[in-house]
Amino acid sequence: MITIDFETFYGRGYSLTKLTTEEYINHSDFEIIGVAVKQGDQETEWFSGTFEETKEFLYKFDWSTFCLAHNTLFDGAILKFKFGLSPKLGWLDTLCMGRALHGVEQGASLKALSERYNIGEKGTEVHEAKDKRKVDFSEQELKQYAKYCKNDVELTYKLFKCLVKSCPLSELQLIHTTLNMYLEPVLNLQVDLLTKQLKKVLTEKKKILNDCGQDRETIMSNQKFAMLLENLGVEPPTKISPRTGKETLALAKTDVAFLDLLKHKCVPIKMLAEARLSIKSTIEETRLERFIGVAQRMNNKLPIPLKYYGAHTGRWSGSDKVNLQNLPSRDKEKSVIKKALVAPDGYVIINCDSSQIEARVLAWLSGQDNVVKQFADKQDVYKIMASKIYNKEVEKISPIERFVGKTAVLGCGYGTGWQKFQSYLKVSSSPLYITDEESKAIVGSYRKVNNKVVELWNQADKMLELFEEKKGEDGIFGVRGVPNINANCFELPNSFKIRYPKLKHKTENNRIKFSYESRDGEVNIWGGSVVENVVQALARCIVAEQLLLISKQYKVALTVHDSVVCVARESEIEEALSYVQNSMNFVPQWAKGLPLSCEATFGKSYGDC
Repeated sequence: MITIDFETFYGRGYSLTKLTTEEYINHSDFEIIGVAVKQGDQETEWFSGTFEETKEFLYKFDWSTFCLAHNTLFDGAILKFKFGLSPKLGWLDTLCMGRALHGVEQGASLKALSERYNIGEKGTEVHEAKDKRKVDFSEQELKQYAKYCKNDVELTYKLFKCLVKSCPLSELQLIHTTLNMYLEPVLNLQVDLLTKQLKKVLTEKKKILNDCGQDRETIMSNQKFAMLLENLGVEPPTKISPRTGKETLALAKTDVAFLDLLKHKCVPIKMLAEARLSIKSTIEETRLERFIGVAQRMNNKLPIPLKYYGAHTGRWSGSDKVNLQNLPSRDKEKSVIKKALVAPDGYVIINCDSSQIEARVLAWLSGQDNVVKQFADKQDVYKIMASKIYNKEVEKISPIERFVGKTAVLGCGYGTGWQKFQSYLKVSSSPLYITDEESKAIVGSYRKVNNKVVELWNQADKMLELFEEKKGEDGIFGVRGVPNINANCFELPNSFKIRYPKLKHKTENNRIKFSYESRDGEVNIWGGSVVENVVQALARCIVAEQLLLISKQYKVALTVHDSVVCVARESEIEEALSYVQNSMNFVPQWAKGLPLSCEATFGKSYGDC
């Protein structure tokens, strides 16, 4: 294995905190100060020279092996994007391994992990290199920087030997596959389509401002927008800020009181609300601009930056400001972004989605066998739930009633209360307004029908008490033998753990409330959210195994939530579809009895499938 670390120029306005990895590496200010390389267990070598000299230095190594770095997304991108080098056997990353083994709440920097494993001390010379080009280093300074970089390589190498003892081979393969989506991108971007859509979005927003007679600054500003409402005789909606505990304006797209303005009988007020909703929503134009920029710098390729083990539950998360986890669905006009993602010539994109995997895992884990059987028999679980809610025969359930049943199945499984359920329906893709009593009745119906799920919430509440008291040592959670309870945490089938660091409780209004510490602050936790964590983690374990099966035959381009996207030759599409569907229906041995299902579609563009 080759262990590598690049040291590059960074300064004010030009750093990885200001730019994405791809922008940083392809920027005109990019400069390699030096690079340290360790082949196997041989002595680490340092080199600093011109670009061509550095290229010659790197090409002397044998790359028919693995490549290891701490944050391979960065060092690997320099290696691949700048020098056209990639390891034959795969990419390794101690940053990814550290996050998985110790949880996203813990520090996974090279410094933090080196201290945890007591393998050495990371230097600080990089902080003194800010704003310094290679020519700005004295001979002694460059010599010291070389020592610093070589030490980082040695720490990374030692750290890998510590981490690999506890990291399953399948997860190492998953790290490689995830990194490969970025370092060996396969999807192309259609710049003309993106540019046309950006022009359309900007034109529409300009028209909206003209129609309501306001400027962008007024519509965007909370205070100025509130004054507009007051001038029209409307009291601006308010709420209690969860962060400060004080009253503040409720003018966000997720605030129900603001959304009510969209139905106001006064046309000017309705127009203002619609204008704010449109103008404040800049995600589409920002994303279009970013994708156009990537295409121009990457020869129309789109590197997919996903954070392996990005969430508390081990799921992938978006990274590097290119988040494909929340692209609009294909039935919306905004799915132009998806349509701009196309397969290489001679290939098609296959998108295979694991159907209702969380709802299936929840029913299976809790022992809600009647629902498990419904899934196994390929019945319409949403209609069946709706029939319980509305006390009607399944065949007589209307599309709107089915939608309510679907929202209940997907939204009530983790202890959702009636108020939040009511809000779900209001802000859904097909807004539906129900009364307080109707919402209470629907949530009550779900809990009555899914009594085993409710019991699982209660078990989770008890587990929190045991974890806090350090008494959660042995046992299982749910009724299926997974996950295990091990040392006050949940141990998953892949041997990784769900932890709640520094778990504590307090009593408010005669109710016990638990919280734990994360890197972003204190996080509240309760039985329903514990169940959600476990279900999502198990679903991730399943999808991960399925993804690796697919990767044995086809190039995986990306994964979004519970779907896997790959490319296959047009000439073998039927064979590829069959293989991908069989892979996504694969049930791991530990999940025996879990009925899985999937839906696979294909097309020349991502938007077509």
